[in-house]
Amino acid sequence: MSARAFLLISTLAISAAGAWAQLPDGPGKAETERICKGCHELERSISPRQDRDAWQQTIEKMVSLGAEMSEQDYNTILDYLAKNYPGEEIPKLNINKAAAIDFESRLTLPRSQAAAIIEYRTKNGPFKAIDDLKKVPGVDAAKIDAKKDRLTL
Repeated sequence: MSARAFLLISTLAISAAGAWAQLPDGPGKAETERICKGCHELERSISPRQDRDAWQQTIEKMVSLGAEMSEQDYNTILDYLAKNYPGEEIPKLNINKAAAIDFESRLTLPRSQAAAIIEYRTKNGPFKAIDDLKKVPGVDAAKIDAKKDRLTL
């Protein structure tokens, strides 16, 4: 491959990645970009599709980890994320095929609990029931119960 072709392909790939991370226009876009980009890449901020309650929990988690925002920013970002990245559009999460990041984002589990689910599944084989997730040591059973209607085998 020529250097020119490589440069063109690289530029297109970078442009495509940047375009994917573009947020839809609307009230809250600027606040979401400003605050979420302060801690991590934008793709990670918007990757989960969640209902309003889950977005609220996600934002509260980010605040507890040090994200600084006014109450007005909080409410504006919550409205923006709930409108533009709703949970209803996502199919159920297959607990026997899901990656750790899926458990983390879709069930709002901490990274350590998501990793524990993967480790347990790898060691013990596929889950036979949704409630089997609650057998994983250290996993928040209340979060599993609260979102079990979003899970499948």
